[in-house]
Amino acid sequence: MLKIIKHLCKYWYSVLIVIALLFVQAACDLSLPEYTSRIVNTGIQEGGIEDNTPEAISKDSFEDILLFLDEKDSRFIQNQYEIVKKEEATKVQLEQYPELKKKDIYVLKDISKENHEKLNQILQKPFTYLLFFRGETEEGKKITEQILKNLPEQLSTIPNMTVMKLFEMLPKEQRQDVLKQLDQKMKDIPDMMLEQSAIQFVKTEYQNLGMDTDRIQTNYIFISGLKMLGLALISMAATVMVGFLGARISARLARDLRNQVFQKVVDFSESEMKQFSTASLITRSTNDIQQVQMLMVFLLRTIFYAPIIAIGGVIKVLATGTDMAWIIAVAVMAILTLVIILFAIAMPKFKLVQKLIDRLNLVTREILTGLPVIRAFAKEKHEEARFDKANKDLKNNQLFIIRVMATMMPIMMFTMNSIAILIVWEGAKGIDSGVMQVGDMMAFIQYTMQIIMSFLMISVVSIMLPRAIVSIARIDEILKKPFTILDPKEQKIPKEKGTVEFRDVSFRYPDSDGYMLHHINFKANKGETVAFIGSTGSGKSTLINLIPRFFEASKGEVFVDGMNVKDFNQKDLRDKIGYVPQTGVLFSGTIASNLRYGKEEASKKEMYEALDIAQATSFVNKLEKKIDSPISQGGTNVSGGQKQRLSIARAVIKKPEIYIFDDSFSALDFKTDAALRKALREKTKGSTVLIVAQRISTIMNADKIVVLDDGNVVGIGTHQELLKECDVYREIALSQLSKEELSYEG
Repeated sequence: MLKIIKHLCKYWYSVLIVIALLFVQAACDLSLPEYTSRIVNTGIQEGGIEDNTPEAISKDSFEDILLFLDEKDSRFIQNQYEIVKKEEATKVQLEQYPELKKKDIYVLKDISKENHEKLNQILQKPFTYLLFFRGETEEGKKITEQILKNLPEQLSTIPNMTVMKLFEMLPKEQRQDVLKQLDQKMKDIPDMMLEQSAIQFVKTEYQNLGMDTDRIQTNYIFISGLKMLGLALISMAATVMVGFLGARISARLARDLRNQVFQKVVDFSESEMKQFSTASLITRSTNDIQQVQMLMVFLLRTIFYAPIIAIGGVIKVLATGTDMAWIIAVAVMAILTLVIILFAIAMPKFKLVQKLIDRLNLVTREILTGLPVIRAFAKEKHEEARFDKANKDLKNNQLFIIRVMATMMPIMMFTMNSIAILIVWEGAKGIDSGVMQVGDMMAFIQYTMQIIMSFLMISVVSIMLPRAIVSIARIDEILKKPFTILDPKEQKIPKEKGTVEFRDVSFRYPDSDGYMLHHINFKANKGETVAFIGSTGSGKSTLINLIPRFFEASKGEVFVDGMNVKDFNQKDLRDKIGYVPQTGVLFSGTIASNLRYGKEEASKKEMYEALDIAQATSFVNKLEKKIDSPISQGGTNVSGGQKQRLSIARAVIKKPEIYIFDDSFSALDFKTDAALRKALREKTKGSTVLIVAQRISTIMNADKIVVLDDGNVVGIGTHQELLKECDVYREIALSQLSKEELSYEG
């Protein structure tokens, strides 16, 4: 995971924007349950009245309230309200409080938030007492009727006698005693029930003032709904932006990783290339990077978001003041336990997926590349079985993972629904006992689902995580692979031009026990043609590959232009060389685009000159579009000989100091071979030519011939000298030509 995050550091500014947007999204999403709770609790149950501080109250009720307060609180309340006399009321006030036409009322001043909260605390109990004394609750109605029936005769004769009037008539000391008794009984009543009773009083008071309580309720619900809609729109915008930026970042990361991998592989020497199969490099450059890209999208949109929503949800749940936080702990533990168990089972299979994809790609590539051979030996059934095995191995592995992970979602949903039932069960008890409201329970369910969903999102993303971790490790394996061939820190100036020299050079391939070349010594001077010949496996191509530093000599030194090849920048060294490999390699495009591989700015005249030297003009001119004729991938639309001639033309057009022909005439007939070598001698005067060949006729006119046998130089000289002095050369020559053709003497 750290490796993935490390690659994200390059885009830190975009990631910070994404995280900021996720916080905005989370803040909006976490606010919605709170508004749902308010709509249910305040908007529906409490008629849209948000607290128990009335904005207006009748004069009679105001004076009644003061009877339940001590002197200090009474003074405080009187300072917060001002009386509006009916004859002094404004038009707006009369419309707002219709009863003001008949009687004076008290209106709340413009007060601070702190004073407002203090008023809520002070007025809670007096409003509850007033509601009770006035018989406006079922319980209060029964008790007040009972009190009035049992009044003494002198009190019962008072007209319109009420319990409240009776309370007013009591001496102050007796009123205080009654209040103490009431306060004692109120201790066992939950604050929420007291608050709801006080709000019920405020609602009744508003109705008595002629206010439209239905409109208050509708306005509250409508405004709250608009706020929820606004939050939902902000959340949606943040989600869209996160999705856009997440996709952009992941796509750029994938692009950069592909570039890095490609550039690294292009700079690999043959030693590094042999450590990775072509199929594996293709998989790492495509499928592995795609896995990382897919994970990155979900990482930015989900994994970063999940902790924010989970922590925010826990904070919100704790802020509700309910005693059900333990339910969340149970839910989280259940989910984590499930995820750990599932991944303990599936993780080994996750690690195997990419290797099985490598294997499938390898088999597919081998079969498609070798189709002619497969058909020639009638091995279609065998190869089909081999492909089928690789395919089934991948399928069985993936099916196991899918089946294991498929069990996760139903269990998760069962857990979520069970938790919801548990919340309703516990919440119903709280509502019944008056410690919780319906809206609070609904909000708690929503917060809990958000917390559980955050863990669910992490668990879903974690399905991709193991595979992506394996993929990024495989990508890093390429990126961190050290080069065995490095450029020098300081560039030196060559002492000579066009020379190639081997001084006591030995070479062995990486992880090989024995040396392929042993103590090679020779020098090719400027303008010379030096040929290399030997039996198959004698090390000719290996020797040639040490000159452009495709491999590094294990021992000894290789010199070009009088300077050790290790002191050249690789590009500068290879710019001096025109290289034609054993197998002609052409790239998709046209003949012209392939020739310009040797010289980008080559003119048509230069291209045709190179084609003339390579004896390719005749077949090119027969094509409909001449040098603009298309070349398919790998040059499959031209013959082997044509491919070789075009490869030679590509090297010739470069006009290098040194030509290397690695058995590049093998597909040519004798006539074309002779004509090509003659043209080369005429056109490459002044250039050093190194030729690896199997045919004596190709090299017998070389200035110097180096004979190799089992990695050792067993002879150096001209054709005639070697015929006399070198048994190996003589055997090769006699196996191909007669004594007369060889002008054999002796």
